[in-house]
Amino acid sequence: MKKLVITALISASLFGLGTSTSAQGAVHTVKSGDTLFKISQAYGVSLPSIISLNQNLNPNWIYPGQKIQLPSTLTTEEINLMAKLVHAEAKGEPYAGKVAVATVVLNRVDHKDFPNTVKGVIYEKSNGYYAFSPVANGQINQAADAESYRAVREAIAFRGQGKGSVFFYNPAKITNKWILSRQTTITIGNHVFAK
Repeated sequence: MKKLVITALISASLFGLGTSTSAQGAVHTVKSGDTLFKISQAYGVSLPSIISLNQNLNPNWIYPGQKIQLPSTLTTEEINLMAKLVHAEAKGEPYAGKVAVATVVLNRVDHKDFPNTVKGVIYEKSNGYYAFSPVANGQINQAADAESYRAVREAIAFRGQGKGSVFFYNPAKITNKWILSRQTTITIGNHVFAK
């Protein structure tokens, strides 16, 4: 809980958002120009989770001074790790592809067949192989760019609203044909996303 409050406070100071804490966690005070989408991106929480947590909230209309309860969020460490993965996996890909890579990580965290933490998903090994090649080749250790961080924040904001992709691959680089048996959800740039 302390990590959540600290993360929310850091996000609020970085994005100029008003926040306070209550017994339940972080609370955002709406300022002029705020939208629920901007708030969700700034705090790294999904839009549906904000709406669900604030049952009397009209998602089409918020006003300055209104208090909005914030759900739990990913830690700064998890966001950094996801951004590094997005940068390494989707360098040179369209922005939408970067968001989709981040979404795959979040979908795996939420899926019963994968670890339930960002770190667990990214560093997962199956049959002796890492799930993501940048972990195996060390590219996960390179710094992420601003666009990768923006893609991660967008994926978090829309968490749970995608097509359920839990895999992605570049058809020109696959060595294991098993992935071709998975249902394709979308193709973006050089990556095919599947579930």
